[in-house]
Amino acid sequence: MLSMLLLAPLTAAAQTQFSVVEAGIADMQRAMADGRVTARELVQQYLTRIAIYDKKLNAVVTVNPNALREAQERDRERAQGKLRGPLHGIPIAVKDNIHTTDMPTTGGALAFEGFVPRYEAMLVKTLRDAGAIIIAKTSMTELANWVAGSPTPMPGGYNPVSGFTMNPYDPRRDPREGTFDGRPVMNVAGSSSGAGTAASLWAANVGTETSGSLLSPANQNMLVSIKPTVGRISRYGIIPITADQDTAGPMARTVADAAILFGALEDAQVDPNDPVKICQPAPDRDYTRYLNRDGLKGARIGIPRAFYYERVTPPGSAEARGGLNAEQAAVMAEAIAILKEHGAVIVDPADIPSIVDRDESKNFLRWPVCSGTDGPKGKDATCSVVFKYGMKRDFNKWIASLGPGAPVQSLTELRNWNLAHRNAGALKYGQSQLDISDEMDVEADRVRYETDRAKDLLLSGAHGVDEIMRAERLDALLFPAQTGALMSARPGYPTVIVPFGMIPNAPTPPISTEFGAKPAPFGVSFAGTACSEPRLLELAYAFEQATRRRVPPAAFP
Repeated sequence: MLSMLLLAPLTAAAQTQFSVVEAGIADMQRAMADGRVTARELVQQYLTRIAIYDKKLNAVVTVNPNALREAQERDRERAQGKLRGPLHGIPIAVKDNIHTTDMPTTGGALAFEGFVPRYEAMLVKTLRDAGAIIIAKTSMTELANWVAGSPTPMPGGYNPVSGFTMNPYDPRRDPREGTFDGRPVMNVAGSSSGAGTAASLWAANVGTETSGSLLSPANQNMLVSIKPTVGRISRYGIIPITADQDTAGPMARTVADAAILFGALEDAQVDPNDPVKICQPAPDRDYTRYLNRDGLKGARIGIPRAFYYERVTPPGSAEARGGLNAEQAAVMAEAIAILKEHGAVIVDPADIPSIVDRDESKNFLRWPVCSGTDGPKGKDATCSVVFKYGMKRDFNKWIASLGPGAPVQSLTELRNWNLAHRNAGALKYGQSQLDISDEMDVEADRVRYETDRAKDLLLSGAHGVDEIMRAERLDALLFPAQTGALMSARPGYPTVIVPFGMIPNAPTPPISTEFGAKPAPFGVSFAGTACSEPRLLELAYAFEQATRRRVPPAAFP
C-alpha cells in the first residue's frame, strides 16, 4: 500500500526548498502560504520517511491510504482562500486506540486486528475540522497497558498486532539474557508511541493517558506533551481503561507545536457523548497566546523533594522508596538553577502532604493501584480498585457502542478469545490485568469503587497537589521526568513535560559495556491543579526557550 502512495515523486522545488525534518507546524504553514511547499508534498515527504525509517522504529500500525487525496483537497481549499484552522494541511498521527473509519482501530489487541469501527472519535472529527490530515495510526502497548501485569508485566510499546516499537535514540534490541525477547534496549515507555514524532515521520501525534502514557513516552522520546485536565478533550470513540482518568493529549517536538495541537483537540462545546467539562477553553482555543518567553519571572515553583527527588520510608514500611540517582539529580539541579536564573521563585522543599504523612491511611505511597496477580479480590484491601473496576465498566460500555459487528461482545469474551488464540500470540505476557478487571461486579462492587475513588481524590488532590500549592501559593510543581504522573492522574490534573537532559541508560541488571548503550532522554514536568494548562504552558515555553536542549535522534536524519 505504501509503495502505491509514493508513486508520485516530490517536485524539485519541494526537495530543495523545504524539508519536514524537525519542521514545526508554524514553519509548514508559512511555507504553504508562501507557495514553497504543498500539503501533498508534505505528506509525500513524510510517507517517504515512513518507508525508509519505520523498518527500524516500528512506530506505525497503519498508514492512511487516503492521505495524499486528502492533502490535495486541503491544497484546493487553500487555493480557494478557505483555511479550516491552525492545522490546515498538517499531517498528524493518532494512537491506535482512537477510532478512525478509514483505518482499522485495534488498540493493539489481536482480537481487533483489521477492525474498522462504525463511528470515528470526536477528536478525529475535531482534528479534521481544523484541517489536519490523519496520516497514520501509531503503535501502542496493548489496550494502553492494561492487559498483563505481574508476574510477567507487558513491556511498554509492545502489542501482538505490530510487535515492539523501538526508541529512536537507540533503536536496537535489548541484549540481556533475561529480557532477550525483542524488546528495545532503550525503554519507549507508556503506551502512546512518540517514536515517529521524534523521528519526523509526521508533524505531531495524539496519544492518550490514564496514568503516564503521554508523559512517559514523551520523556523517553525527547518530546513535549500536554497531559490535559480530564474533560477538556472528548473521549468519545477512544478505547478506555477508566473514564475517571482517561484523556487524550498532544505530543510534539516543541511547546509551540503542542499548544497548537492542544487547541485543535479541545472541545469547542460540550460533547453530549462525553459531557465531562470543567474548564473553559482559551479564546478561539488558541493556546499560543500563552507562549511567553518571560513566563518564569516571579513564578513560584515548588520542588516536591520527598520521594520524587529523595528517598523516603513510608509509614508501616521497612524500606526507603523513590529518589533520583546521581545523574538524574544533577539534571534536576541544573534545571532548578536555570529556573532561578530566569526569575522563578523556587520553593524548596514543597513536599506533597500525602507523601510525608505519617498516618498510613493518609499516605499516598501506601495506596497503590490494584494490579496483576497482586491485586485480585481477596488481596485488594490495601490498594485502589479504581483501575480494575473502571476497565470492566467502561470497556463493556465501549464494546456495546460498536454494535453487533464487534469482534467480541464483552471483556469476558475478549479474555476467552485470547485464551483460544494463545498459540497465535495473543498472550505473550498473559492477561492478569484483564483477569482482575473481569472479576469485578459493576453493581455489587460499586460501593467499594466509590470509596476507593474518594480516597484517590483525597490523597492526590485535596491532601496532595491542592494542599501544597495552596499553602505555598505555587504556580506549578516541578517533577523529574514523568514521576508525578500518578499523583496528577488520579484527580485528572494537567502536566506539561519538556525535553531537557540526557542520562545513562543503566537498567538493572546492567547492559554490558561492550554493547555501548546510548544515553537516554530525561525531561522535566510542570504540574498544576485543574484547568491550569495556560499557566503551565507559559512556564514550559519559557523554560524551553531558555534551554533549547532537545536534539533530534541521530539515526534518523
